[in-house]
Amino acid sequence: MINKQIFRELLLKQKEQLSLKKDYIERELMNKIIDYLEDKRILIISGLRRAGKSTLVFEIINFLIKKKGSFCYVNFEDEKFLNFQAQDFEQLNEILIEIYGSSDYYFFDEIQNIEKFETFVRRLQDEGKKIIITGSNSSLLSKEFGTKLTGRYKMFELYPFSFLESLKYHLKVPEKTSFKTEDKAKLKELFRNYIKFGGIPEYLKNKDPDYIRTLYEDIIYRDIISRYSIKKQKVLRELVSILSGNISSTFTYNSLKENLKIANAITIKEYISYLNNSYLFFEVLKLDYSIKKQLNSPRKIYIVDPAFSEFKGFNFSMNLGKILENIVFVELKRRNKEIYYFSRKNECDFVIKEGNKILEVIQVCHQINDSNKEREIKGLIEAMREFKIKEGVILTFEDEDEFKYEEFKIKVKPVWKWLLEKDYGSK
Repeated sequence: MINKQIFRELLLKQKEQLSLKKDYIERELMNKIIDYLEDKRILIISGLRRAGKSTLVFEIINFLIKKKGSFCYVNFEDEKFLNFQAQDFEQLNEILIEIYGSSDYYFFDEIQNIEKFETFVRRLQDEGKKIIITGSNSSLLSKEFGTKLTGRYKMFELYPFSFLESLKYHLKVPEKTSFKTEDKAKLKELFRNYIKFGGIPEYLKNKDPDYIRTLYEDIIYRDIISRYSIKKQKVLRELVSILSGNISSTFTYNSLKENLKIANAITIKEYISYLNNSYLFFEVLKLDYSIKKQLNSPRKIYIVDPAFSEFKGFNFSMNLGKILENIVFVELKRRNKEIYYFSRKNECDFVIKEGNKILEVIQVCHQINDSNKEREIKGLIEAMREFKIKEGVILTFEDEDEFKYEEFKIKVKPVWKWLLEKDYGSK
């Protein structure tokens, strides 16, 4: 049984914090979410811890306020909810009605911390309420909703600031501002800043390495070690260090098993899946017509934000090509693409698949010069020939060109310019 007075004071404080949260950058995901506010399904906003999910919720609430919509809000990450039980939801709802009045929209931050939350959520939905939920673990959310609320929800994934969003943050410009790519010097300077500091909102404010260390520890301990009851904590931390130092590179579970000197590669597979669920790392499969070969081939690993790589000691000056590739990968994820890499005699970094078709092939490198031009082109051409695509893209730090190679057309452009192409790949 909850102490109603304690929770009344907590919810009043959370309501007060909502009114104070007005200084934010409008997220690109916001426009997509608005389209679903009248949809009857539950909306789930999932993503990395501290990537801006709560701020996005405040953004949606401000939109509703302008539309005269009624709402209530609870952040379940507060330690006062540690002993909260499923049977306490009814009393919590009574307090919410007391504070906010009867509400059409319910906002629940990090509700997956509460066991059996989905039963209460389903009841609210059956009563005609619109529910918006945030969470920092994709697997737990989809597992709970998959069993109790199949077909009743729509999931969105929020990543740290894109380069475009980081520009708007640094330059303090209105949402609708378009950036003139003629101002190359300024944009390249800000892109170097993005490569170094990434897009985690609070870190961009303070530039304090201790903030990234604390966030990293929160993700490792709270979202992985504690949540999955990890016993081999040293192995997990060593695994994260190895992956951080090898972003944009291939690996196998067996090679990591040997490196970490443990008996079973299944442990490595499980730990990487936990890292994936927490949005810290992502695996990319090699594209193959044989599913068995695809699953048994080496995978590539990427990290969610450059700030973590720098914190873990990744050498940016010597590995700029790899960090550029990582940035392109996260942007493709942000654009909701189905991503693979391709390898035969040579390698192509990204092939973008939709249904049964390959739509795009992309190669990323630091620069195109006499020593690497043939290698980079061969990987791209091999993929283009395999998938019958006439045009390919090579993304670099600053090179820009367009040329023909046999019957194929190849465009070379800076990563920063590609990142600002908001309509890239839009359906």
